Amino acid sequence: MPAKTARIYAIMFNIAVSIGSLLLATGLLLLGMGLQGTLLGLRAGVEEYSVTTIGIVMSSYFVGFALGSYFSPRMIRQYGHIRSYAAMASLVSAAAIAYALNTEPLFWILLRIITGFSIMASYVVIESWLNALASNTLRGRFFGAYMIITLLAMAAGQHLLRLGDVSSFELFAISSILVSLALVPVVFTRIEQPQIHEPAHLPLQALYRIAPLGMIATLGAGVITGAFWGMGAIYASSLGLDDNGIAWLMSVIIVGGALLQWPLGIMSDHIDRRKVITLCSLAGATMAALMSLFNDQPALWFYLFSMLFGGFAFTLYGLAVAHTNDHVVPEHSLEAAQGLLQVYGVGAILGPLLASQAIEWLGYVGLPLFYLLVMTLLTGFALLQLQHELPPPSAGHNEFVPMARTSPVALEMSPQTQDDEETESVAQ
Repeated sequence: MPAKTARIYAIMFNIAVSIGSLLLATGLLLLGMGLQGTLLGLRAGVEEYSVTTIGIVMSSYFVGFALGSYFSPRMIRQYGHIRSYAAMASLVSAAAIAYALNTEPLFWILLRIITGFSIMASYVVIESWLNALASNTLRGRFFGAYMIITLLAMAAGQHLLRLGDVSSFELFAISSILVSLALVPVVFTRIEQPQIHEPAHLPLQALYRIAPLGMIATLGAGVITGAFWGMGAIYASSLGLDDNGIAWLMSVIIVGGALLQWPLGIMSDHIDRRKVITLCSLAGATMAALMSLFNDQPALWFYLFSMLFGGFAFTLYGLAVAHTNDHVVPEHSLEAAQGLLQVYGVGAILGPLLASQAIEWLGYVGLPLFYLLVMTLLTGFALLQLQHELPPPSAGHNEFVPMARTSPVALEMSPQTQDDEETESVAQ
């Protein structure tokens, strides 16, 4: 074998191993976080937190997450990828133990902010590496594999609840162990550390003028999913479900989000995307209404409606990003997507706070009714935009890309924004 060919194969092998190690680290990290998020909601109920307090505690994670999107790139540039990831994962692991040692709400709020910041920084490390390794021809596969692992790991983490008692130390320890294990593939990697660029920003007022439905759909998606992650576990517990039932309910909603993204996305590539967003919102509102009706006796139908609700709710973010990119000029597509991520973060902070108030007023059926209200308002706004907002030109219609909310760096890895960057470079 020629020496040049051997070197090429060696490089390809090293990249494959490196990608596998990064995806393994992601899976382990999100297994621990999937368990931790649900566990905290249930443990807060055991500790007799008020519903409002639970909402505040759970929303504080997204405060840290938002702070991390601004400050973590600067930290990583200063200290490097490996050291930053090691420090952040260690903080998340330590926080998982600390939750069980002190259950005071203010202490938990602090830990949630630290955890949100650290998880965002960890996302930036992993995603910037994947982005640097991804060639243009393989970028879509990298991005798809990463998003699939993100959703499946979060869903699988729900079933770890069955390994211990919510009121004990064991589950917090398991979460800590998984996060600590996520350090190993990254610390021992030999991948060259990529450059972290200062994120660019498009003013939100300008973004709203460009694509009002994209921004409002993103806000609604953040409110819904923030409420789900913050209050979903205690809602499931209020239905009388045991840990196994809670795990299944949470996971089927997440899996529904993974399953429906592709068919709804493909539909939006062929018809007016505003109509698909309207359909998603209306169908999500319908599923939320059915969830509230079957609330008293969870059975097969209730799980089916919940899965479909998750499918429509979790797809809204990707549809909103694609719709917005249909309207922005190519050189602003990445900045627009990053602006939408900020809007999503605001919604995710508000979601648990508002949902907790709905539960205070209406009882635990208030959560699906809250979903119903948000989805109905979004449907009304979407119908108005169908009358007033112009559809994008056919030449500017982008291909849908399934997305989960992680960090701004994932947007750089998206084939959609990459294609736009290539278009810009050719034009220049």
